[in-house]
Amino acid sequence: MTEKGILLVEDNENDILLTIRALEKAKIKNQLTVVRDGVEALDFLMGTENQAECDLDEMPQVILLDLNLPRVNGLEVLRKIRANQRTRLLPVVVLTSSKEEADLTMSYLLGANSYIRKPVSFTQFTEAIYQLGSYWLGINETPPKDIRSEFA
Repeated sequence: MTEKGILLVEDNENDILLTIRALEKAKIKNQLTVVRDGVEALDFLMGTENQAECDLDEMPQVILLDLNLPRVNGLEVLRKIRANQRTRLLPVVVLTSSKEEADLTMSYLLGANSYIRKPVSFTQFTEAIYQLGSYWLGINETPPKDIRSEFA
């Protein structure tokens, strides 16, 4: 697979380590950026008051977004990603342990591209990460940067 960035938005250290191990086991060597809450995710994608917006070349190929985050929850992060012209086309995969139907429904209503419940076993989790990586980083095609910059 070509080097395309992954943004992991996850606050649980065990789930971060599990995701890293699963990516390694699945031989997905793409650059991984980890942010640990919703505010960090939005700052990374949209910049802060003291920093310019993120360069479109630095945008991730896919965002793996947990819902249960401190400071700003995952649904609000998703809402803001879709409301921003620069980020609204980024693929967002909700990767969560939530079994709430309301979370599933709201994720899709807010524009999630996919919703994956974290499997309990490491083997199942690794397989899910492998399939996720194969599709979003290998098969899926994203809009060209010049199209994305027109909307920025």
